[in-house]
Amino acid sequence: MTTKKTAIKAIPTNIITGFLGVGKTTAILNLLKNKPKNERWAVLVNEFGEIGVDGSLFQGQHSTEQGVFISEVPGGCMCCAAGLPMQIALNQLLSESKPDRLLIEPTGLGHPKEVLEILSAEYYQDVLCLHKTVTLVDARNLKDSRYTEHKTFNQQIAIADIVIGNKLDLYQSSDRAKLTDYVEKHGQSNAEILFCQQGDMPFSALQGLTNGYSKAANMHHHHHHKQEKPLASDQPMPEIGFLSAVNEGEGFQSVGWRFSPEKVFSYKKLFALLTGIYAERMKAVFITDDGVYGYNLTPDALTEIQLDDCLESRIELISDKVDDSLESELLGCLV
Repeated sequence: MTTKKTAIKAIPTNIITGFLGVGKTTAILNLLKNKPKNERWAVLVNEFGEIGVDGSLFQGQHSTEQGVFISEVPGGCMCCAAGLPMQIALNQLLSESKPDRLLIEPTGLGHPKEVLEILSAEYYQDVLCLHKTVTLVDARNLKDSRYTEHKTFNQQIAIADIVIGNKLDLYQSSDRAKLTDYVEKHGQSNAEILFCQQGDMPFSALQGLTNGYSKAANMHHHHHHKQEKPLASDQPMPEIGFLSAVNEGEGFQSVGWRFSPEKVFSYKKLFALLTGIYAERMKAVFITDDGVYGYNLTPDALTEIQLDDCLESRIELISDKVDDSLESELLGCLV
């Protein structure tokens, strides 16, 4: 983990976690906008689906010239298979970026305790300095047993040094108190609770050493370990000009597509299609006849942002049920 010029040592490292659609990516993008200009930051993003969209969303808004380095680990929880995909991606990212700070965003269906265990291993003890683990929560979801009975949701709260109630502007009057009570029951005794909206979390939430993860130490997880095969994000593009991939686990399904850069989408047709999609989560980047755009869908809203560039169009959805007609509808949006 060294070069002749610079030793990589004691990099301040934060895990930023939270369930599907809570605003983790938005929060990290906000942090990147406000990072010290003289610092180099690295971001390791983990995605449940095999296609990999977050990397394109980040890179379309931030570049290495701005001191931001991005790497992603698609295909499910990156702690699986002894953490090997995570370690390979992390080692390459650290060697390339030599960052002043490292942010790690596990998938919303991932297991932060196991990620933290990998980062705490002897191999990384001199390389990384583990700062506060931050968990974003939408307090409105505490009314829904799909969240409160989900082991991953509770592990994310149990492991947090700081719990941030995001989307505060959408809360009812009692939601703040419900989150405070829930963290007192399921979180660390010294966990700090903050509230924000649109992922605008303070930089101070990252600062300071982690308090550990004693509350989560006895929480185990059982999840699917896929057979070793090339992920859709790494496969060569077939002659037809697109490919798809599915994934399943933790009670959810994902489906996604990659399209060759020669395939250009009608902006108007595409936007009309995306506004009609219902899913727990959807992220996409598209090359259209009106420019390159990134999309982010949660049950609350569809957001759109114009990007500087992307290598190819990609879309990924996570839901409890996948719509079989979506592929033909996407192809119908091509120019």
